[in-house]
Amino acid sequence: MGLPAHITDRLRLPAIAAPMFLVSGVDMVLAACKGGIIGSFPANNARTLEDLDAWMGQIASTLPADAPPWAINLMVHRSYARWEEELELVLKHKPPIVITALGSPVQVVEAIHAYGGLVYADVNSLTYAQKAAKTGVDGLILVAAGAGGHTGQIAGFAFAPAVREVFDGTIVLGGGIGTGRAVRAARMLGADLAYLGTRLIACAESLAVPDYKQMLIEADAEDIITSAALTGIPANWLKASLAAAGYDAEGMKAKAQISLGRPEDNAKRWKDVWSAGQGAGEVRAVEPLGKIIDDLVEDYGAAAG
Repeated sequence: MGLPAHITDRLRLPAIAAPMFLVSGVDMVLAACKGGIIGSFPANNARTLEDLDAWMGQIASTLPADAPPWAINLMVHRSYARWEEELELVLKHKPPIVITALGSPVQVVEAIHAYGGLVYADVNSLTYAQKAAKTGVDGLILVAAGAGGHTGQIAGFAFAPAVREVFDGTIVLGGGIGTGRAVRAARMLGADLAYLGTRLIACAESLAVPDYKQMLIEADAEDIITSAALTGIPANWLKASLAAAGYDAEGMKAKAQISLGRPEDNAKRWKDVWSAGQGAGEVRAVEPLGKIIDDLVEDYGAAAG
């Protein structure tokens, strides 16, 4: 089954601009779709429900019918206090794709399918992939080792083929993908789409503050540290941002309790602690997202021959 033709035909590059906390917003979604990839943002980047309502309304009314689809990311963990209210707004605006994270998609699949939307579940292990597939989702987003933010432990070279053996829906592979050649490799491994995160953080349209972008430009893979001490879930962080915020980057071994709360609280909590993946070395300048996509498309094409 793979990726539906009505999506494939609208893409210049088989990729999704991943939804990133404190990074992805309306401008980034619109620029991604205009550039020829799927744009997305996490619902909790909108500090209030009124903001979220306005953001989705603006995206839906701005993109033409033949543009690549856009997606919203919903956290469905039981500790996240706003997910049911966010779901109500999703049902109002009907985004083409809903990406679930940090919980079972079973609680939203039926509602999204009822209006014709697609549900992609964010998973970081084979066990979670198998469980999510049984809920009737349309796609699985494989968060492999090296991904920014909440990450997995399985290398993409093993993860994608293993899931493709048991799942015939759309497969999206993320984790260290920052070049067109890497997007091509993801396709060769059996994925339909690549998840582009870290490579896009420093784009001109992102919500990331200037210091975050500059730190990322100066970083490479060795400047990334994996820890569950901040959120209770293993995640990849820029080591320098941890040190600047007063954390002992080398000693962060303890696992925190998962407590996601509400977006307005988390924004303050994490505004100076920044995530990034092992593809950090591909970020070399602040550039318009359209320019980044153009470069990726060119590199993707060159890798074919």
